[in-house]
Amino acid sequence: MARIIAIYPGTFDPITRGHSDLIDRAARLFDQVIVAIAENPIKTPCFSLAERVSLAKESLIKYSNVEAQGFNVLLADLARSCNAQILIRGLRAVSDFEYEFQLATMNRHLAPEVETLFLTPAEQYAYISSSLVREVASLGGDVSAFVHPCVMTALAKKLDKE
Repeated sequence: MARIIAIYPGTFDPITRGHSDLIDRAARLFDQVIVAIAENPIKTPCFSLAERVSLAKESLIKYSNVEAQGFNVLLADLARSCNAQILIRGLRAVSDFEYEFQLATMNRHLAPEVETLFLTPAEQYAYISSSLVREVASLGGDVSAFVHPCVMTALAKKLDKE
């Protein structure tokens, strides 16, 4: 029987409990989940790609079927190279849908053999985004409910340097 491999792509700057919630759901559905962390220099991330991969790996260590890796190629090409059949995308609110629908349609055009599956986070994480976590942390707010302790430490160090 073929193993079902899913890719959950994103910038993960940083990985949040909302992301982890979706990863937990995907890990129960698929044989392998690849958390694909986009280099994405256009967004000028707070954390380097290596830092984001490291934080994701540490946050997700409890999952035997989840791995985190960086990428800087077309997502359709990454999916093919990993033999993935599924792309996971998160929808927090209706406002996410239009953009996510565009991405899913483009990915279907580029890799028709790969399906996009939309997952929603638990209600307590539906309003969390990496950018909101960074903003609250930068202003001295407590983000411990929204990120893994290793991310809290990394945010504190990163923001202390700036």
